Amino acid sequence: MQQGLDLLQIIHKGAIATYPLIVMSVISVAVVFERFWSLKNIGSVTLRLTEAITEPLSKGQKELALAMCKQNSQCPAARIFMNVITRCGGVSFETVSAFAAEAMFEETQKLRKHLWILGTVASSAPFIGLLGTVIGIIKSFENMAIVGTGGFTVVAAGISEALVATALGLGVAIIALIFYNYFQTRIGNLNGLFRIQVANILQKINQ
Repeated sequence: MQQGLDLLQIIHKGAIATYPLIVMSVISVAVVFERFWSLKNIGSVTLRLTEAITEPLSKGQKELALAMCKQNSQCPAARIFMNVITRCGGVSFETVSAFAAEAMFEETQKLRKHLWILGTVASSAPFIGLLGTVIGIIKSFENMAIVGTGGFTVVAAGISEALVATALGLGVAIIALIFYNYFQTRIGNLNGLFRIQVANILQKINQ
């Protein structure tokens, strides 16, 4: 009976697919943690900042509102509010709204930083795993032809080793896809929050 290989040996035997998949999984995990850290507390800070600058803006104290925004400049909403407040003097409401929309688009694009990596991993990892499986099966049949012996046991052992690449590819892709969709949804919600709070700011400015 053929001795089974442990997981590390199987990964080494399928190095053409398994090693790239392992690298992709490490990169995906790094992106996930980086995005979690970058998106942390943005919603709560946005709400607090909006509440803080509402009263100064309603009294015409734009400098005080700008100072508050500068103190929270690490928050995307603060940078959006600064853009709106500094450009609101002497221009129409439509012009300020256009500036606000441009600022929100720029900040939303920054929030999506590195998400393309998760999307690429989610779409390409299954194909890399499938490639490793196909190559593994080809090698299995080649070895069987060279040795001149066959049978279900020999073929099954080779295929089971080759299928590890597909399983690994699917696992990496599923995890990347889950977090990709999660971050896209969260960023979409933050963008909606920015729009609501900018509308509130513009209302206070034009009172």
